Amino acid sequence: MRQGRILVVVQARMGSTRLPGKVLRHLAGRPMLAHVVERARAIPGTDGCLVATSTARADDAIGRWCHRHRVRCLRGSEADVLDRFRQVLDADPAVALVRITADCPLLDPEVSGLVVTAWRLGVAAYASNVHPRTFPDGLDTEVIAREALLGSWRAATSPEDREHVTPFLWRRPARFPAAAVCSPVNLARLRWTVDTAGDLDRVRRVLGALPRPMPFGLRATLCAWHRLGL
Repeated sequence: MRQGRILVVVQARMGSTRLPGKVLRHLAGRPMLAHVVERARAIPGTDGCLVATSTARADDAIGRWCHRHRVRCLRGSEADVLDRFRQVLDADPAVALVRITADCPLLDPEVSGLVVTAWRLGVAAYASNVHPRTFPDGLDTEVIAREALLGSWRAATSPEDREHVTPFLWRRPARFPAAAVCSPVNLARLRWTVDTAGDLDRVRRVLGALPRPMPFGLRATLCAWHRLGL
């Protein structure tokens, strides 16, 4: 098993075109970012969590939220998100980074932990549960080895690769061997991420239907989703 520090990076921004400011919109009495950070911190096999946002003025609100809640925050380029991840590695001796996006408030730490374990137990440069997608959209987890992240940072030139962080990696499996974690039941049809006002309403209803204290797991979320007829 590979040893070393693995850091969770929650990628966050206020500038969504479909739902501006979505990461600080409230769900079950708290900003969406609070739910994501709480769940990200609970991913087994990891050693810390930070929020990576941009230096754009709109993202000052994310910086303030992190400061108030004592969440480590790093700020970098708005468009070059890959460089933000490189900055994380400049500041932290992690052997790998876990990439989570801040629009996934139903993230299941145990599912994410399976991806971390797959990376630790193998030799892959990159591990994920999205290639192929068999889990609900919104449980997305990617683990990127330090050397692979820095290699892609040096080599990637297209705006898409710089903005979306991992396409340069997963499009080149010969150069960056990958490991895939798949669900025993294909749940890819389910949309649990928040990108539109409709998504936000559905996730609010699901969180409202979950018992307290709110469980993190896929099974409980799936039961609530079906009970609500979503």
